[in-house]
Amino acid sequence: MDPRENLYGFAKMWGTIGDKAVLSGYQGVQYAIVGSNRAKPVFGYCGFGNIRNAIQPDGSVRVIGKECGYFTDLATGEILDHWDNPWTGERVEVFNFLNDKFRGTLGLTRKVFKVGDGETVNNDMGKGGGAGEPYRLPWQVIGDQYLLGWDYAHEYTNPVTPEGWPSASTGSRVNPSEHFTLFTPRAAIDDRDIVSAPYTGGFMRQAPWWPWMRMGQSGVDGVLMGRMHTYKITGGMDDVPVAVRKRVERDRPDLFEEPEDGPDLGVIGTLEHYAEQVPPETQGYSRKK
Repeated sequence: MDPRENLYGFAKMWGTIGDKAVLSGYQGVQYAIVGSNRAKPVFGYCGFGNIRNAIQPDGSVRVIGKECGYFTDLATGEILDHWDNPWTGERVEVFNFLNDKFRGTLGLTRKVFKVGDGETVNNDMGKGGGAGEPYRLPWQVIGDQYLLGWDYAHEYTNPVTPEGWPSASTGSRVNPSEHFTLFTPRAAIDDRDIVSAPYTGGFMRQAPWWPWMRMGQSGVDGVLMGRMHTYKITGGMDDVPVAVRKRVERDRPDLFEEPEDGPDLGVIGTLEHYAEQVPPETQGYSRKK
């Protein structure tokens, strides 16, 4: 029930409280759900985080890391550079998510995360958000394991606006959410001499169509739902999803290097990166609008 203990356990499980960052991987499948039709697998989704956490004197935690997410062909497992959209018949360029820095602070009270013009409180169980309450994650003891549910649900103005990117935008508002079920050994969390506790778990993401799918004018009303494995990488680089490891080693080896501390950056996801990096489709449109 002590927020400091909650943060200590989370920090050594989600990454490490040691001096060197550790990798955590995820891999699975994203499904398209359109109307009352059954869910249809469309592509794989995989990547990793490279994370180091630093416990501060007051018990708060600095989160310092890098991350990436790639889309893969369901048949071959290879990373997609282009994808044939079955609804529009268009071949589109895939926008993989590469983030060379994310930084933030978790304090002793539950934090409100600013995402665009929206606010999110992790693990909001419908009690008005709980911002300012003591930071107590819902750890459970099951045998020799700790179980943890970790959820967030966003709602904010879409940075990929219909005015600027009419083919890519799914509308003026977006509501992505991610949900984790995590399992970690009690002994590894409780032992103060261990700086990084292993974990395995499930990772689910639901959200509107990715902007690179160019579904904005398709007339197809649907959502994406992904189910993935997630895990601390304990066996070395061979446990990084193979296609991801090869691509990152070739194009962005810096993502495997130590993350650097600095000012808090907030939550910057694929939509924000897309709006920053992909030119607007509409001539004369300003991103500042």
